[in-house]
Amino acid sequence: MRRNARFASFAMVVVLAVSTGACATFETGETKLRAVKTVGIISAVGDQMTVAKGGLTSLDNGSRHFPIDSWGLDDLIVQRATAALQGRFQVQPLTYNRAAFAAVKEPAVAGANLIQGDPFKKLVRTEVAPQGLDAYIVITKARASIGGSGRKVEGVGLITYSTVMESYSQIYALYEIRIVDGKTFEAVEKMAAPPLDNTGRVRLAGPSRPIDQGLPIGSGDGNDPNLRAAIVDLIARSLPTTLSDMHLAAVL
Repeated sequence: MRRNARFASFAMVVVLAVSTGACATFETGETKLRAVKTVGIISAVGDQMTVAKGGLTSLDNGSRHFPIDSWGLDDLIVQRATAALQGRFQVQPLTYNRAAFAAVKEPAVAGANLIQGDPFKKLVRTEVAPQGLDAYIVITKARASIGGSGRKVEGVGLITYSTVMESYSQIYALYEIRIVDGKTFEAVEKMAAPPLDNTGRVRLAGPSRPIDQGLPIGSGDGNDPNLRAAIVDLIARSLPTTLSDMHLAAVL
C-alpha cells in the first residue's frame, strides 16, 4: 500500500509538471503582452499608390506608381493606433527612418528570412529612437494574391479590370502589424489586416472595396481627394479590429 501511495504521488507530480510546461509552451499572444508597459508605433504603408489594369483573373505589366506621401496615411495610422492602445499601454512618440521600413520587400522564397535574418529586427535596433521600450508596433505593407492568378499586389492601390462588357475597379489597403520585443528585437507576433466585408468581385486577403459609379476616382494618380477618403476609410475600419485580434486593444 505504501509503495502504491508513493507511486501515485510521483505520478501526480509528473502530471502537474507536464501541465505546467504545456501552459508555458502554449502561451497566447495576450499572455506574452502582460509584461509590456511602454510601446512605440512605427508606420510605413503610405509612401506610394499602385494603379494596375487587367482582366478579372490577371494583371498586365503596365502598373504605375504614384507618390502619396502628402496624404499623411502613416501619420493617421500612428494617431489611430495610439488612440486604440493608450488605454492599456504607455505609448511613446518615436523618430524613425520611415523610408527604410517602407523599402523592405517580402522575400521571393518563402522562409528566406530564417536564413538571411529578419530585416525588421535590424531596423528597429538601428533606425528607431528612443530605444529601450518594452515593445515596438511595426505597421508595414502586406502582399496578397489577385484571385487565382498568382499575381500579387502590395500596400495601397487601385485595380481596374476590363472585359468586353464592363469595367470594374477595386481599391485596397494591405498592411501587416508586427509586435517587436524591445529588448531582443524578435517578432513576438505578426498579423496581416483581414478583409472587411469581402464585397469585392475579386477577393483579396486584406481590406478592399469596389469603387462604385457614385465615387469618381479620376486617374488614380494620388491627387484625388475622393480616392484618399476611400483609402482612409479602409484603414480606419480595419485597424481597430486587427489590433484587437492581436490582443493589443479592445474593439472600439
